[in-house]
Amino acid sequence: MKLEDHMMLWNQVFIKIMDVRHTAMEQGEALRAYRLPVSAFLYTIRGSAQVWLDGNAHVAKEPYIFHGGKGMNLTILASDELEYYMILYKPILPLPNRQEFVHLMGEDNPFHFQYAFAPSHPLALFDKLVRLEKEWDQTHALDKLHVKAIFYQFVYELLRQLDQQRIRPVRPNLASLATHYLHEHYAETITLESLAQALDCSEGHLSRQFKSEMQNSPIHYLNQVRMNNAIRLLMRTDATLQEIAEQVGFMDAHSLSRSFKKYKGLSPARFRKKHAHDWQDRELPLSMDGIAVLQINNPLYNDIENHYQYKTGRELLMQRRTKIAVMALVMCISLMVSACGNTAHPNVNSQGSANKTEQSNQQAAATVKTRIVSTQKGDIKIPAEPKRVASDQYFGYLLKLGIVPVGVRSIMLNEAWISKSGLPETVMAGIEDLGDFPMNPEKLTYLEPDLIISSIEENIELYEKIGTTVFLPYWEDNSTAGPIDKFRRISKIFGKEQAAEEWIAEYEQKVADAKKKIAGIIKEGETVSIVQFGWNGLYVLAAEGGNYGSSTIYQMLRLPPTKQALQMKDGFAKVSLEVLPDYLGDHVFVYGAEDKGAEKILNSPVWKGVPAVKKGQVYYYGSSGEKQDEFVMEDPYSLELQLDKVVKVLLAGQK
Repeated sequence: MKLEDHMMLWNQVFIKIMDVRHTAMEQGEALRAYRLPVSAFLYTIRGSAQVWLDGNAHVAKEPYIFHGGKGMNLTILASDELEYYMILYKPILPLPNRQEFVHLMGEDNPFHFQYAFAPSHPLALFDKLVRLEKEWDQTHALDKLHVKAIFYQFVYELLRQLDQQRIRPVRPNLASLATHYLHEHYAETITLESLAQALDCSEGHLSRQFKSEMQNSPIHYLNQVRMNNAIRLLMRTDATLQEIAEQVGFMDAHSLSRSFKKYKGLSPARFRKKHAHDWQDRELPLSMDGIAVLQINNPLYNDIENHYQYKTGRELLMQRRTKIAVMALVMCISLMVSACGNTAHPNVNSQGSANKTEQSNQQAAATVKTRIVSTQKGDIKIPAEPKRVASDQYFGYLLKLGIVPVGVRSIMLNEAWISKSGLPETVMAGIEDLGDFPMNPEKLTYLEPDLIISSIEENIELYEKIGTTVFLPYWEDNSTAGPIDKFRRISKIFGKEQAAEEWIAEYEQKVADAKKKIAGIIKEGETVSIVQFGWNGLYVLAAEGGNYGSSTIYQMLRLPPTKQALQMKDGFAKVSLEVLPDYLGDHVFVYGAEDKGAEKILNSPVWKGVPAVKKGQVYYYGSSGEKQDEFVMEDPYSLELQLDKVVKVLLAGQK
């Protein structure tokens, strides 16, 4: 691309600044194979380092400026103490626009190009970076406008020096970016559309560039990668065919077997029997066999499946004032990836021209239907039909409404109800693990969610920098709203009230049937208590706002609570063993009786002297150990399982 075209597009696009970072690295410290989530400027201001942009090596011994596009791999090895700024930004070409600009963005996107040079007037750039960092930390809307103004001044000065030194940006190797992406993500569901979206280019352009360099289509190459990894597992493990299929990206064992026969001419079982020990004699990694992978001359390059956890340098002292400052930095990290976040990518025929693809993508984004939802933080405009939802809570609620999120917190992917839900394994396999609170900002942004559900208020600001965010609190202080109320609230966000009410009606019928089964066990005038043996104390659960099955016992089955349970405002009361009998009713449900420390309580004279214990009216129903059970969550799937379990233990106590 001509530099004139480069500058012309800077005049046409709208720029969304995603993050401004100021980082220091110690001698020998490295940032390894970090995939840029959006376009970025890197400006080293002190020290020296070796820097690789997609394998292109540079030595920065003085102020040095680098530019790279979304999807490129950045590696930095600090030769001595290094200090640098990084600006992450996302260019958006507004509609309508002239066809020539749409075409340039589709096939010769300058914001993806690489260049690196020592500026002739480094202080002119440094001054603007200092001002940019200062304004970036401010929260007022006017300050954000000032950030953009300073950024454009920085870009003007950079392009002026770029032109003055006759530096010509280098077009990225799209086939190389694609092959590395496929090697990192082959186990996931990948289409030509999703691959183009991840690399921020049109499907047609990607397909042509890939075939030109690799003499192969991206999807055919993906199948080769999957097949070679399947071969490696067949030769070196005793895993079942279904396990291998899930590991390498096939829907099931049948799909893997069918493809395997096509590529190798024999079944996986016969291949394993024939080649089970061949791997011991091979000199090269099997995963490279038969695949012409583009070479990257980067001594530090490695597998970056876990690149979200890589160390990115230590913050400067001025950035480590307090714990809040550290969290602010994490927000910035999230926001950097947020660049990828808000553009819709409709299905497009891969044979269509690149410029038509880009136009249709932009037109789709411009015509997305929206609606207003009311939240505790005010009215929020959201997509009328969100397609890519990420949530830090409410996993089971979403699935029951027919909404499969693109990503959720780690703990939600291990909830007890999943194995009993009957959901296909392929549904779960396509959901990204986003870590704990707050959800991993870089992973989250890379998923490009069109709606984020936050259950914790302190995380909202972080998520809002990535995409449209709705605040829906799960806990309110120490108590929680009833599960049916929660279900209705989440359904309103998605306009799925009818689906929610249909399930509620079915569930209420199951509750009515359950009441008939247990009728007479709790006699008139008798009361019920719920005790939890927690790892850090002894708890009695409240009649409202509690957890661990209290909503099923008290609110659904309407078993009568004690006066103490009715008076608890925090959802529970932490008590000592000595006063526990004062809180117990005629019947006692115990959660966590098999957990650590419970045996001491159960064998104590105090416990054995409780009237309900003497009468055999104690019901043990769950565990708060490491493995989750159906009483941890309160989604529709868990509620159904809880109801069955409570009825079962009550009936068993009568035998």
